[in-house]
Amino acid sequence: MSLSIGIIGLPNVGKSTLFNALTQAGAEASNYPFCTTDQNVGMAEVPDERLEELNRILEPTECIPATIQFVDIAGLVRGASMGEGLGNKFLGHIRSCDAIIHIVRCFEDRNVVHVEGSIDPVRDMEVVDTELAMADLETIERQVVKQEKLLRTNPRMGRERLEVLLKIRDFLEKGIPARMIGLSEDEVERIKEYNLLTLKPVIYVANIAEEDIKVENEGMVRIRNRVGGENLIPISAKIEEEISELPVDERKTFLVELELERSGLDQIVLAGYRLLNLITFYTTANEKLRAWPVVRGTKAPQAAGKIHSDMERGFIRAEVVAYSDLARHKTLAAVHQKGLVRAEGKGYEVQDGDVIHFLFRV
Repeated sequence: MSLSIGIIGLPNVGKSTLFNALTQAGAEASNYPFCTTDQNVGMAEVPDERLEELNRILEPTECIPATIQFVDIAGLVRGASMGEGLGNKFLGHIRSCDAIIHIVRCFEDRNVVHVEGSIDPVRDMEVVDTELAMADLETIERQVVKQEKLLRTNPRMGRERLEVLLKIRDFLEKGIPARMIGLSEDEVERIKEYNLLTLKPVIYVANIAEEDIKVENEGMVRIRNRVGGENLIPISAKIEEEISELPVDERKTFLVELELERSGLDQIVLAGYRLLNLITFYTTANEKLRAWPVVRGTKAPQAAGKIHSDMERGFIRAEVVAYSDLARHKTLAAVHQKGLVRAEGKGYEVQDGDVIHFLFRV
């Protein structure tokens, strides 16, 4: 099952516009709340300079980039955790995602209504964050009751899980999301099945006006002061939409004219990659070069399974060369001659940038 990133926020903050620019999915984006009433799902290509270089030197007949799945989730409103604005349904969509991109509106536009009546980015963030926390509190309370009943009938069962639930509840009641508590890996594993919303990694995106693309407006500064610069990406969804509609060869020219090193879309996709703890490996089979995303720490047989389940089941070994070696020596024949191709077994953890040929037998 693909890892996915949910795009959330209040209504009319630019979620669907950004989703369409990322995925070219054509989801409806209109000036009224709940234009999106169900989730839209699409794939975004991962920008990859290494793949471009491999494509240049290997000259395959086909070059396929890695992709990430994004989910455009309908706008949350105050009271969503109590069912307002179909909130329970929308929160369920978030729960099924692995990470979150939270879009915050930082632009004024009289033609685009705001459900709260005014532009206040920090307030808007707090509205959404509060609804996620309230939904988690409801989940925690239900599970606490279940675990306490279980302990009364069998004192050995569930005590450690109950301790984690109570710990999270105490922090949520203080307005601190579960991801900020510093839970250990064991503690996270004990409550993993509940898919807590505030435990999911999150990046905030400030959707700014086109004229603010080269400056920091007040709303963006306030968000940065709250979440830190490393957790904030400023973009103009309108500009990103324009860039996404250009031919690929014209996009770089447009970015140069705007004095931007990288598009906001690329920044979001790469931030999503980091949120999901993904790395990239490459294959070059049948004149086809392809990039594959896997979670860091994935073993070679499971990486092979990304390509086909038969390859995981019949895994024999992986022949691995580092991207840097292949980029330096230019051909697969050359890295073989230099002795730079390694044979790795089932216990090998795939490294970022590995170029791999899998040997298998079914």
